[in-house]
Amino acid sequence: MTSDVIRDLLESSKVIAVVGLSSRTSRPSYGVSRYMQSAGYRIIPVNPAETEILGERCYARLEDILEKVDIVNIFRRPEAVPEIVESAIRISARAIWMQEGVVNEAAAERARQAGLIVVMDRCIFRDHHARFAA
Repeated sequence: MTSDVIRDLLESSKVIAVVGLSSRTSRPSYGVSRYMQSAGYRIIPVNPAETEILGERCYARLEDILEKVDIVNIFRRPEAVPEIVESAIRISARAIWMQEGVVNEAAAERARQAGLIVVMDRCIFRDHHARFAA
């Protein structure tokens, strides 16, 4: 994944569905999503155990989201990724972003074959901050 592809993805995206977003402020998913929200992205939480996070309605599944999703940001264990990728394909997301420590090569390849951009084992906060922070 080149720096230019990541820059282009972050510049052209507006809506990020965060699978595994927690309402616990100490969790990395919360801090990363709060930062991305403050940077102007619409954050859509996906967590069946929650109703609202960061002032946004929480959805049980990606398929329940009614608006177009640019990036599906995954804060789940690698073994959960294949099912999330299939959901991302069904909703016609543009990209899958697996956070640091989340690696699933087979799911990444499936996403690529379906035409999705794949970023794996990288932190969206760090990549955004390194490119766009003042």
